[in-house]
Amino acid sequence: MSATTYANNSELDLNAFARTYFNSMVATQAPNATAKDIEAYLALLTDDIGHTHLPYVTDDSRQSNGKELMRKGMTFYLGAHTKYEAQLLDVFTFNTSAVAIRYKNKAEGIHPQNQQALAYSQVMMEVLEIEDGKVAVIRKYHE
Repeated sequence: MSATTYANNSELDLNAFARTYFNSMVATQAPNATAKDIEAYLALLTDDIGHTHLPYVTDDSRQSNGKELMRKGMTFYLGAHTKYEAQLLDVFTFNTSAVAIRYKNKAEGIHPQNQQALAYSQVMMEVLEIEDGKVAVIRKYHE
């Protein structure tokens, strides 16, 4: 289901939406990810997306250029992974306004800024606030 289909659907299936979101997000992290993958992910977000990744980014204020800021950040890290895998563990839905996804991921690569090797494995949870069929706020937590 495309982002356009979700936006036009008055009976949003949050479980299906969460799975589409997860698959789109994972595609942006793959070693062979492209700008097209980033755009497919960004199509699921409002233009004024708010985003936190605690404890690193704590301000989830929605900004008129939120999507453009995410595009810039994601493009900077595009292709940084030499290995990436993720497994969706849980999907939790909350009426028609929010969904949470819990997943584990594992990555290796080279940081684009300092050229240092990176490797991590973690369990993540993202709480997504939904507005008019798109993600308006992302709150990201990890164990």
